[in-house]
Amino acid sequence: MMKVRIGQRELEMGGRYLTELRDANDILDDVGALRKRLQEDGYLLIRGFHDREAVLRARLEVLERLHEQGKLSAGHPLEDGVIGPANKGFMSQGLNLDMPRLLEVVNSPRVMTFFDQFLDGPALTYDVKWLRAVPQNEFSGAHYDIVYMGRGTKNVYTTWTPIGDVSYDMGGLALCLGSQHFAKIRNTYGQMDVDRDNVVGWFSNDPIEIVDKFGGQWATAEFRAGDAIIFGMYIMHGSATNTTSRYRISVDTRYQLASEPVDERWYGEKPKMHYAWNKGKTVSMEDARERWGV
Repeated sequence: MMKVRIGQRELEMGGRYLTELRDANDILDDVGALRKRLQEDGYLLIRGFHDREAVLRARLEVLERLHEQGKLSAGHPLEDGVIGPANKGFMSQGLNLDMPRLLEVVNSPRVMTFFDQFLDGPALTYDVKWLRAVPQNEFSGAHYDIVYMGRGTKNVYTTWTPIGDVSYDMGGLALCLGSQHFAKIRNTYGQMDVDRDNVVGWFSNDPIEIVDKFGGQWATAEFRAGDAIIFGMYIMHGSATNTTSRYRISVDTRYQLASEPVDERWYGEKPKMHYAWNKGKTVSMEDARERWGV
């Protein structure tokens, strides 16, 4: 039986806690059906959303940057993305990625046209992009995106794009199905702002605790370069653990209607980005959850 590690937990695919994401390619030509699916499932997995060759060119661009920083293992081909002995990750949260091939993928006319149609009006994408190269035994804990970018419209959509093929053991995106309806979490944690409240952002590192306490079921998949997952601000998500010796590379980008208010931390010529979070005294999620009663 296939097992996937999320955090420190080994979850059995097809068991109580973990299932497979389903793709939405069968309804790609029906915008109304796509909106309904996202409302019901909380996400859209679109295979081949991006041009595969463009994504693979972007992957080489990222690997070149990792090589320059001394993060890759010597003696292996660059394209293998083998992690160096220090096992250091890479996280770029900023405007100046200086990676034109990557930006060509996530800002492409193909992507913007999709969001123009899906949102029924001209769309914009945040100027800040979130690029990650996740090292061995690392993962992202469960969280809502709203706590990081909730100062404009709440109708912001994250697109998670794997930059390369991602097998189960490389630690792809995992979503907690049904978590967009967890009223108690939405009304407490979901009202938080990490810069205002200076609380650690991840709600939990334990996928089993979330299912046992609140319901839902985790879902993930294997991904190919070109695939993407689109989801809203209120679905609990994180990643599986990268148990391999190769970097799992992905980028998070955000899209919304241009006519709606925008969170100034992430858009414009000089976005503020996170200006208070993790600076000074930080409140632990354990303390915050005890206060909220969740």
